[in-house]
Amino acid sequence: MNFFQLLMKKKELIPLVVIMTAAASGASSFAVYSLKKSDVIIDRKRNPEPWESVDPNVPQKLITINQQWKPIEELQKARRASR
Repeated sequence: MNFFQLLMKKKELIPLVVIMTAAASGASSFAVYSLKKSDVIIDRKRNPEPWESVDPNVPQKLITINQQWKPIEELQKARRASR
């Protein structure tokens, strides 16, 4: 007996299968989305220091309330000296 014949025989399983399919696809799509974010490191060989490519003008938080993003002078001096 294959899966679809079982569903046709026991129709009360159809909503459960639909909900479980939606939950599994949502979880897998969120996992793929999370892996594509900038704070997740997958390939350390091509980019061993990913914190160097973070833009200080772009907030990394979900919500930022009344916060001004200013570059840190000591960090800017260190970057200029290392170049």
